[in-house]
Amino acid sequence: MVYLLINWIISAVALMIVAHLVSGFHIQSFGTALVASLVIGFINATLGMLLKIATFPLTIVTLGLFLFVINALVLLIASRLVNGFFVASFGTALVAAIVLSLVHLLLRAVIPA
Repeated sequence: MVYLLINWIISAVALMIVAHLVSGFHIQSFGTALVASLVIGFINATLGMLLKIATFPLTIVTLGLFLFVINALVLLIASRLVNGFFVASFGTALVAAIVLSLVHLLLRAVIPA
């Protein structure tokens, strides 16, 4: 249970960091980041998983880089569902997905769970 809470907070912090690094990617507050990280997790667990299964051959051909496209779509969908969370365009979402992956990776390395 503690692991889930730590992971949730790390995801929200990563979203806040990305909002400061990527122009066109805005989060109103930390509370909004917490809600957005929940919504992103839910979309990843449902629609994201279906997209990953459906596009598996394309993911293999691109050596996994197509997963950033799927993550960008998830960010766009989440931004439409959460008030106070805004992503300007698909290009912004793609850059944010890449930066978010790197920031989340660094935070997971620094913060033990």
